[in-house]
Amino acid sequence: MRVLGVDPGLTRCGVGVVEGVAGRPLTMIGVGVVRTAVDTELGHRLVAIEAGIEEWLDEYRPEVVAVERVFSQHNVSTVMGTAQASAVAMLCAARRGIPVALHTPSEVKAAVTGTGRADKAQVGAMVTRLLRLSAPPKPADAADALALAVCHIWRAPAQNRLQQAVALHASKGRPS
Repeated sequence: MRVLGVDPGLTRCGVGVVEGVAGRPLTMIGVGVVRTAVDTELGHRLVAIEAGIEEWLDEYRPEVVAVERVFSQHNVSTVMGTAQASAVAMLCAARRGIPVALHTPSEVKAAVTGTGRADKAQVGAMVTRLLRLSAPPKPADAADALALAVCHIWRAPAQNRLQQAVALHASKGRPS
């Protein structure tokens, strides 16, 4: 499975592609950041993020796009920017018919470090170890994007089995 992880943000939108299957060593295919200038008009920033994500989709052809689920923070303007960048990533994937998976920050941290309260340094260190990299990806947004992809690869088989079980249960409860 090839997954494009997206750590959404208006100034730095982390992107990372990981390939592999649960239970086997994973491989980093690419990592980077789509950047926009703070002083650029919002609409133009969103267009730049779209163009950047489209380039990643063209180059790496992921089977799934894993995006960090936006969560409530104290700074409303930060949440809005993150949500807008997240929506752009989801739109780009949906336009191509690529499935989108959302994972919360605590899910991702728990998947790669064993605790949902890990800090950015711990996530970066574990991504480095799990993907056998020589150094943690910089900036942290890039490491977070790789962590999202790893999380999805590891969690997808269990999520698929759960969805199949729910669908089976629902179909047995329907009148014929």
